[in-house]
Amino acid sequence: MNDAQNYGSRSKEAWYGLARMNTNEKDNFLEMLAQRLVENANYILSENEKDLTNGKEKGLSTALLDRLKLDEDRVKGIAKGVRDIVSLPDPVGKVDGMEKLPNGLLVGKMRTPIGSILIIYEARPNVTVDAFALCFKSGNATILKGGSEAINSNRALIKIIKDTLKECSIDPDVVEFVDSTDRGIVNELLQLDQYIDLVIPRGGEGLIKFVSKNAMMPVIKHYKGVCHVYVDEGADLGNALEIAVNAKVQRPGVCNAMETLLVNANEADEFLGMLKPRMDKEGVELRGCERTVNALPGIAKATEDDWYTEYLDLILSVKVVDDVDEAIYHINRYGSHHSDAIVTKDYGRSMRFLQEVDSAAVYANASTRFTDGGEFGLGAEIGISTDKIHARGPMGLEELTSVKWIVFGSGQIRK
Repeated sequence: MNDAQNYGSRSKEAWYGLARMNTNEKDNFLEMLAQRLVENANYILSENEKDLTNGKEKGLSTALLDRLKLDEDRVKGIAKGVRDIVSLPDPVGKVDGMEKLPNGLLVGKMRTPIGSILIIYEARPNVTVDAFALCFKSGNATILKGGSEAINSNRALIKIIKDTLKECSIDPDVVEFVDSTDRGIVNELLQLDQYIDLVIPRGGEGLIKFVSKNAMMPVIKHYKGVCHVYVDEGADLGNALEIAVNAKVQRPGVCNAMETLLVNANEADEFLGMLKPRMDKEGVELRGCERTVNALPGIAKATEDDWYTEYLDLILSVKVVDDVDEAIYHINRYGSHHSDAIVTKDYGRSMRFLQEVDSAAVYANASTRFTDGGEFGLGAEIGISTDKIHARGPMGLEELTSVKWIVFGSGQIRK
């Protein structure tokens, strides 16, 4: 066997044991893991500092360095995420919709683990723990392939996880870490459908397209986040400004940050006049449509490509639209079906927006920055799916399970 096959076979073998663990056993381990992460914070941060130094030398963007960076608060946040998962109901074994048929059979659906899950991600070491903990609680073995940018941080986190597994007498192969920066091994892993049941890529659009094209097993995609906020006619403009600033500025390098602002033409002059000085203060570069440029002389004119772009930076495209119909059309045409918001006082238009915008999370009068497993009460998340099949939006424990039909009989035979 080559390295990829070894990862796959060990993971699948370890899954059989994990699938037999009960909720208390899983939760006790996760509690201990959270404690060990906090106890080893200095070790984690020292390894993370190596990655940050290397990243700066390689010229990583500000957004990528922000994703890569750990500090004491973020380590505590990772541990808290693990404890949040402990507090959530275990979906495994949950039975829904049990019904008695006319022939006396009792038929229902039981939640069951998916199996061995390959997760490929880039410069976010927190994903190492989040992904493992979610998969572990939902009864899935995990193969983790992190980006080369975070290799030292990930090695440290995996060491703590595996040491804690051994301490609890659990097969440490329930998590396999691909300790290689060779990108070729990804393609080898994607062929192992005899061992790997699902692959979840988290990273740039190029990575996700590559995985989707080459994987022999099902893929749940986390495509880019081209998120919008639409300021409707008659909206509370002060409220709209705070939502827009939060959606763009609070953490611009993440997938639920706003990339395009749409403004109703009847509010454009007043609102854009409020927006420009605030965004200037926050260091945001504005790029606008022709009507926006006319209202805000001196800003760059947006190109067609801008409407499709996930900047992950302090850059914002702005477009003036005539009505909610044009806003919905623009979002469905140019967006990535991730997270989009309307700011409005009109209930009818808010409901039209919620119903007609084809995205995983749609908001009325709130920032897109809330699209997150923790914010939605799911604990940590495995990712935000922009697919429509199996899972959509933040993926928590239940989204990491499948269902099987269970049938109770009393001797029935089919005639």
